[in-house]
Amino acid sequence: MNEHLDNKSYISVFLLLEFSAIRELQILHFFLFLGLYLITVSGNLLIIAAVVFDRHLHTPMYFFLMNLAIQDIGSVSVIVPKSMVNSLMNTRHISYAGCVVQVFGYLFFAGSDFFLLIVMAYDRYVAICNPLQYEMVMNRTACTKRVAAVWIAGFLYAVLHTGGTFATPFCSNVINQFFCEIPQLLTLACSNLYLETGVVVMSVIVAFSCFVYVVVTYVHIFTAVLRIFSVQGRKKAFSTCLPHLIVFSVFCVTPSFAYLRPLSNTPSHLDFVLTVLYTIVPPMFNPIIYSMRNKDIKKALSKLLGLRHSSGSLTTSIDM
Repeated sequence: MNEHLDNKSYISVFLLLEFSAIRELQILHFFLFLGLYLITVSGNLLIIAAVVFDRHLHTPMYFFLMNLAIQDIGSVSVIVPKSMVNSLMNTRHISYAGCVVQVFGYLFFAGSDFFLLIVMAYDRYVAICNPLQYEMVMNRTACTKRVAAVWIAGFLYAVLHTGGTFATPFCSNVINQFFCEIPQLLTLACSNLYLETGVVVMSVIVAFSCFVYVVVTYVHIFTAVLRIFSVQGRKKAFSTCLPHLIVFSVFCVTPSFAYLRPLSNTPSHLDFVLTVLYTIVPPMFNPIIYSMRNKDIKKALSKLLGLRHSSGSLTTSIDM
C-alpha cells in the first residue's frame, strides 16, 4: 500500500512502526515487550487477587485500587499484544477497524484511570481531613456509584476522542509508532480537525481542572497531616497518600513529555522510548508503588502467595 494517498482513497490498513528490519532484533523486541507485558499483568493481577481474597482490604481505598489495576491491565492489553504479534510475524499491518478499536480501548482505560485517580484523591481527603464522616461519605453504595461514574466518564471520553480522530480522511497510512497513537494519526489527516480540536481543548480544560483539584486537595491533606501529634499517625497518613500522589504525578508527567513534543514525519527512537514510558511503565510500576510502603498490601500478598488449598474461608465479595 502506498504511503501517500489522495483524499478520495479509503484506507483499509495502517502500517505501524517497524522496530527493525533485522529479524533477530524483531524477535528481541517481541521478548522485550512480552516481558514487560507479563510483569505488568501479573503485578496488577496480584493486587486484584489480594484485594478480593483478603477481607482486611475490603475498604474503599483498596476497592478503588483494584479498579485501577483492572484499568492498567486493560490499557496495556489493547496496544502491546498487537505490537508483539507484528514483530513475531514480521508484519506492520493493523486494519482500520483494529486501529479504531485500539484508539478507543486505550482512551477508555487511560481516561478511566485518570478519573479514578481523582476519586482516590477525594477518598484520601475525606479519610484524613474528615475521619469522623468517612464511613458515612465513603459507604459501599457511594463508592460503587463513584466507580460507575468513572467508567462512564472514561467511555464518553473515548467515544468523543475516537470520533474526533477518525472523523476526517487520512492522506497517509503510515503511523510512526508501535500502536495507533492519536498524535501520530492526526499528522496523517487530510483536512482541518475542527471536531478533534474541540475535543482536545475540552480535554485539556477538564484535565487541568482535575489537576488543580488534586493539588488543592493535597494541600489540605498535608496541612491536616502536619497537625497530627503522633509521629506514628503522621507516618501512617503519609504511607496511604504518597503512593497515590506518586502514581498521579507519573500518570500526568509521562504523557506530557510524549504529547507536547514536536512530532516528526520520520520514525524516531526517542518518540518510541517516550511512548513506552507513558503507556507501559506507569501500569507496570503502579502495583510496586502501592505495595512498597503499604503493610496491608504486603501482608495480603504474602498470604496470597503462600496459599495452597486452604482457601475455603476466603470470599470474593468486596465488603465496604
